[in-house]
Amino acid sequence: MAQINTLDAIYLIIGLTVIFLSSMLITGWVRRYALKHSVMDEPNERSSHSIPTPTGGGLSISLSFLAGIILLAVLAVIPVNIAVALGGGGFLVSLIGWIDDHRNTPAIWRAIFYLIAAVWALFWIDGFNSIDLGVYDLHMPYIGNLLAVLGIAWLTNLYNFMDGTDGIAGIQAISTACLSGMLFWMSAQQGMALICFILMAASTGFLVWNWPPAKIFMGDVGSCLIGFSFGILALIGEKTGSVPILIWIIMLAVFICDATLTLLRRIVRRERWYSAHRSHAYQRFIQLGASHKKLALSVLSINIVMLWPLAFVAYVQKTLSIYMTLLAIIIVTAIWLVIQLRYVGLKISGA
Repeated sequence: MAQINTLDAIYLIIGLTVIFLSSMLITGWVRRYALKHSVMDEPNERSSHSIPTPTGGGLSISLSFLAGIILLAVLAVIPVNIAVALGGGGFLVSLIGWIDDHRNTPAIWRAIFYLIAAVWALFWIDGFNSIDLGVYDLHMPYIGNLLAVLGIAWLTNLYNFMDGTDGIAGIQAISTACLSGMLFWMSAQQGMALICFILMAASTGFLVWNWPPAKIFMGDVGSCLIGFSFGILALIGEKTGSVPILIWIIMLAVFICDATLTLLRRIVRRERWYSAHRSHAYQRFIQLGASHKKLALSVLSINIVMLWPLAFVAYVQKTLSIYMTLLAIIIVTAIWLVIQLRYVGLKISGA
């Protein structure tokens, strides 16, 4: 495990505090800008709010995070290729997100940007051709890069899908970045750990404004950047053998399972899966009468109490990682089913 002396700890705390304060101040500026220029999230079929609310606040996360990446590269704390992968790809998804926050951008154009960003990042980290399943190392010399690109694009998009209630996307970002940073640090990957901690600090600064009742929403500019960054960090963690992809699936199980299961159900039902809707489990939880604050705290509790221990076991004993991942998926899927069934029961009794 990597050690840290007192002076380095002080520098780390000061640096993360600066990131936190910068993100918080930028979010306040974006809120004033959004109110002045009518950059508002209007309630629609997908919304869990009832009044127009400023959006695009995630710009603070993007700017703070990307600035931190550049600084780490300049100080030679992280390799240039990783900075270019995360910074270049992160800029692309943030840019299309910022544009979409101002005016609705066709889904096809957003998808193209996500795919380009994924290809860009994958090129700079020298591709992806194998995954450690704990009990078996699966080599994918031909299809690995394709799966990685699609996986990054899907994670970028699903994080945006899951950013639909006050505080939930920020809470997920903070908890995932915190644990992944600690695991990278324990693996003597201090540079990667600092990237995670910067994302955590930037997301915390934004959450000050987004905590229920939210004064501003994250918007695509922030949610897509977070999803993309987690995807790239997961690939780097896999390639370095420090924090493998299976552990990232555990840490992000709440978002991955809710978005994926909901999409599959809509496809099976032959619904217009690409249209706006409010059928995610987290949205049903609100429709069942829970507050936005209770939802955010519930997600935090699931992460810390249930998923963090599974991720830690998978980290310490990698031969158990596939089993811990399956257990995490089963747990979150069970929660998803309970919420969906309770909602159906409520609708039936209400009818």
